[in-house]
Formats: sequence, structure tokens, C-alpha cells
Amino acid sequence: MAKNTALKHAFVITALLICCSWLPTSQSAKKTSSMARKEDLPYIKCQVCEKLATQLHQQVKNKEALISPKRVSEFEIIEISENVCNLKKQESDWILQIDIVKKGDDLELVEQGTEGQCNSQCKTIERACQEVMGYSDTDVAEYIYKSKPQIDKLVKFLCNDLTEVCSVKPPPVPKSWVPPEPFVPKSSKEAEMDKIMKSMEGMPGAPGMKMYSKDDLLNMRNFGEDPDEDEDDDEDSDDFPSKLGKVLREKETAKKDWRHRITEGIADTGATLKRHADNMSGKIKQWWQGKKSVSSKKYTKGSKADL
Repeated sequence: MAKNTALKHAFVITALLICCSWLPTSQSAKKTSSMARKEDLPYIKCQVCEKLATQLHQQVKNKEALISPKRVSEFEIIEISENVCNLKKQESDWILQIDIVKKGDDLELVEQGTEGQCNSQCKTIERACQEVMGYSDTDVAEYIYKSKPQIDKLVKFLCNDLTEVCSVKPPPVPKSWVPPEPFVPKSSKEAEMDKIMKSMEGMPGAPGMKMYSKDDLLNMRNFGEDPDEDEDDDEDSDDFPSKLGKVLREKETAKKDWRHRITEGIADTGATLKRHADNMSGKIKQWWQGKKSVSSKKYTKGSKADL
């Protein structure tokens, strides 16, 4: 029990540190949820498959290097295959580094060498990756585990033999095609925070952990304070760290007040119970002395009668 409590406290502290580290960045507060562009899938699916195969090969190699001289198990390869197309998992970080660019009649996936904000482009690539993989994750994992193929053989197996997504040339992109949002690189701090949050995903003691922006925290108003107070908080954003410190200090003071009240209540209750116990003990003692006195008199009378 103590271990679980300590673990939960550690996660709360970690979340607070992450939140405070995040506060100076403004891009996170402006993120919008984008949808995959299904109309783009036929033009990029083959390229996504090729990059997917490359990632599977590379990530298995990376894991082998970490646990050498042991061999990566088939279960671990299946886990990589299941996560490599899921943007909530670290194995899919490669998707965030790709920009969809129109060149002539084709769409090309261009690697930027850095992670970008996840907009409709990354959602579209994720969707294409999931459609390519489908229910083939265990088949691919088994092939990698048993055959240990080179990249070119793995690309052929996944994209031509197993899924056939590269067996037909993609159609030309229509002239009416509308480009998606431009690729916007993340700051190094944003990328680092995202990796931390992904690594904590699903861990005990941190269910549904959420990243809050500075504006979100300001709008919380110290968890129930009057929402009409300090309406100019947003204008004085430079003073936010001191305001956050004030909020935390006030919250800690409130906790101490509650602890003091509870402690006093327990002390008062204990004293009351002790008084009742002393009174009851006195009554029992008097009753017992009375019983002993009566018994002693009866015994004395009986002894005289016998004589």
C-alpha cells in the first residue's frame, strides 16, 4: 500500500514538473485536432508501406542492440508491429517527421529530420499505415523473427507479397488537389515533453494524464475560486510563474488547515471517549464493590447460623 501511494505521489510531482516546464511555450495551447485526409490515401499508401517496413527493421535492430547478447523475442516484435502505426506510442514517432509534398503528378513523403506538429498530414500517414498493417502485425512479426530479413526483402514481403499495396502504381494526383497544412517543426522542449508523456501512457498511478497549457491553468482559477476575480490574469502572462507559486502555496495552506481541523476533531473525540470510558469504569467499579459487599454479608450470616 505504501509503495503504491509513493508511486502515485511520484507521478503527481512528475506531472507538475512537466506542466511547469511546458508553460513558456505557446504553440501547445494552439493545437487543433485534425482529421485524416482519406482522399490522399491512394497516392501515399505504397510509400508509407515502404517506410513502415524500414521502421520495423530498424526498431527491431535497435532493441537487439539494447538487450545484446539476448535475442529479441517474437512477442517484443509483435509489440513493435502493433505500436508502430499508433501516434500515441513512441514507436510511431517517425510519422511526425514526414511532410507530404506534391511533385508533378505525385505526392511524396519527405522526411524533415525533426518532429512536426501533428496536423492532418500526420493523421493521414497514420491512417495509411494502419490500413497497410491491418491484421498482418503477427504475420510480419513472425517473418522478422524467423527469417531476420534485410530491409529490401522485408519491404517486398510486406508491400508486395502480404498486402500488395505496391503491386499497382498509384494514380496521378488531380490538378484540383488542395495541399494540407504546412509542416511546422516542434520546439525541442515540446518534442521532449511529448516523449515523456508517451512513455507514461498506461502506467499505473497516471491514468488519462493530460498536458495543460498556461491558459488552461489560469482558467482553472485555483480549483473553485471566484471566476470573476483577477480578470486581467491573461494580460499579465509574464507573472504567471509567481501566480502559479501563489496558487500552490495557498493550496498547501488550505491542506494544512484541513489537517489541523481533522487533528483537532480527532483529539476532541478522543478526549470525549476517554471521559465516557472513565465514567463507565467508575460505575462498573462501584457496582462490583457493591456486589462484593453483599456477598460478604451473606457469607458472614451463613457462618453464624452454622455455629
